[in-house]
Amino acid sequence: MDKFLPFTINDLAKVTNHRSGEIKFGEKMLTVPHGANPISYIKNTDAKYVLLGIPEDIGIRANFGRPGAASAWNEAIKSIANIQHNRFCKGNQIIVLGQINVLEEMKEVENLDFNNIDDRVKLSQLVQKIDKDVSHIIFSIVKLGKIPIIIGGGHNNAYGNIKGTALAKGKPINAINFDAHSDFRILEGRHSGNGFSYAYEEGFLKKYFVFGLHENYTSKSVLDIIKKTEDRVRFNTYDSINIRKEKNFGQEMIYALEFIKSETFGIEVDLDAIPNIASSAMTLSGFSVEELRQFVSFFAKNKNAGYLHICEGAPDLDVDKNNHLIGKLIGYLVTDFIKSNSNKNI
Repeated sequence: MDKFLPFTINDLAKVTNHRSGEIKFGEKMLTVPHGANPISYIKNTDAKYVLLGIPEDIGIRANFGRPGAASAWNEAIKSIANIQHNRFCKGNQIIVLGQINVLEEMKEVENLDFNNIDDRVKLSQLVQKIDKDVSHIIFSIVKLGKIPIIIGGGHNNAYGNIKGTALAKGKPINAINFDAHSDFRILEGRHSGNGFSYAYEEGFLKKYFVFGLHENYTSKSVLDIIKKTEDRVRFNTYDSINIRKEKNFGQEMIYALEFIKSETFGIEVDLDAIPNIASSAMTLSGFSVEELRQFVSFFAKNKNAGYLHICEGAPDLDVDKNNHLIGKLIGYLVTDFIKSNSNKNI
């Protein structure tokens, strides 16, 4: 686990706003002590959840998207550190591991243009490089019996999450993806739009459910691919649930869970599915924040929930006065996951 920048107790103190009479997560969350072996420390602590940041937007750039998601980790950890530690959720359940070291890769992409064929190849190669680091660290965390909570970054990192978890479990896993897009595009070189299709093709992803596809932004070719693999890949659409009211949100969650719950599964959340959340593919129409929180809470209850990944939020693309709100939303999702998962009984 040498490809990450550790988050120290001093880093935590800097982002925690101490207040008399209150106890914040930042005062209770654990960090790997200086000089300690991360593997040994994580293994021997009672904390169940390992918080990991991936501050990159290289996969988004490779997918013709707007950069900005690299900023989500910093905003998220500031918000999470200032959540109240109380009987509803306790900060000492979390180890803040730190962030994957992508400084070199982010520097390399500063002058790359996705419209240039050679540059696109380079972008894809950099995504593959990050894939290896993500899968290795996720493998290490899951192998220790802990549950990763990953904050991106682009949705390209779903591939590393799935691969790392599958390798640690010794068999393919399933995934549920709350997303306006399938991210099941053709295998044309790695980017944020094909993490699941690569994981599926390489045998790490067994069953995959896309929750809330936007019909206007799903290509015929992707729909055709899914139709051919409907025994292992299924979806519903936002339009059928919240516009035409042909399907019920709660019933669809039950249906999706029945499809994936037989194996360990990852919970993937793409914030571009929520209206007015700054992201590379920002939308004006979609599920509400409350529905997303219900979704995370519902799936986290299951005994086979293996990790939570929150990605694509881009505080750098938001207006200056509101760029802290994405971090606050991520904080809600993290605690919703922990509250339900800590008491899982399904």
